[in-house]
Amino acid sequence: MIIDNIEIEFVKIKLTRPYTIAYKTTSSINNIFIKIILNNGIVGLGSSNVSKYVVGLDTKQSYENAINFKNELIGKNISYFLHNIDIIEKEFNNDPGSKAAYNIALYDAFCKSLNISLGLFLGRIIPELPTSITVGIKDINETIEEIKEYYSSGFRFIKIKLGDKINYDIERIIKINEKFGSKIKIRIDANQGWSVDNTIKFFNEIKDVELIEQPISVDDTNKLLDLPEKIKEIIALDESLVSYENAIKYSQKNYGKIFNIKLMKCGGITSGRKIANIALLNNIDLMWGCNDESIISISAALNTALSFSNTKYLDLDGSLDLAKDLVSGGFNLKNGVMKPLDKPGLGVELI
Repeated sequence: MIIDNIEIEFVKIKLTRPYTIAYKTTSSINNIFIKIILNNGIVGLGSSNVSKYVVGLDTKQSYENAINFKNELIGKNISYFLHNIDIIEKEFNNDPGSKAAYNIALYDAFCKSLNISLGLFLGRIIPELPTSITVGIKDINETIEEIKEYYSSGFRFIKIKLGDKINYDIERIIKINEKFGSKIKIRIDANQGWSVDNTIKFFNEIKDVELIEQPISVDDTNKLLDLPEKIKEIIALDESLVSYENAIKYSQKNYGKIFNIKLMKCGGITSGRKIANIALLNNIDLMWGCNDESIISISAALNTALSFSNTKYLDLDGSLDLAKDLVSGGFNLKNGVMKPLDKPGLGVELI
């Protein structure tokens, strides 16, 4: 089966629920959609949405790079899967957006050509896991009302965006704990907004959180080494962990015992698996996160996550607030628990 054509689309998508984090407010996002079309009619789907703040280029730049490259894959045999993947890995070494979209589309097309699910191809060992759902930076009453809404929908793992003002951050979590107690599990994402002292202060005053994601600036990542060991047990590296090389560095010393892998940071399934294997070898737990993304790339991340025994946390709510998507399917979501569909490829269907 030969790659007969490639279609690439740049789509701006509104969010049904705009949100604020430590350094920006987001009300819409840009996505790349790629279709790899085989000569027998099979279509492999890929998508991506990258953050310039994290990876150094935006989705528009990735889109332009993807357009310029597409003729390099046309005419290739989809059965030469690893060779085709290697071409992508080499071409887009500095562009995780294009790399992720092409990478995911190749996996989807290849698995469909074999009539197997991506989960079967990767070797799923975890049947399903709950995902957290995210509340942005907002006042206490708004935060509590939003958590109530998520709780009534079955979600029990709530990620709270903090990193604005430490004392107010602490107050928000105290009030949330007073309201919900043990009914929910809280995860914190400080989005680089704290200092070492703030992180220690928060930990000492708020005991009952599952993890703290990227509390300290990427520029000061080495300062994570100054945190007490008991705090590092629940530190998840996010913006600091973009590449395989980062994973090697941060696994050599204890910067934090959780790696947050996002396919949009590292560039797709292949790169994500490289990072995950480094974590596995070094007894580091995995959290799989996302940007605001299509069901396409969320499904890719979910299937990849469930193929690793050290996956402990899912934070794959990125498609839930999209006002529209190009596909449906991919996974079932019931009471906050995500389970992939056992259909060929990603299990998604064009709408």
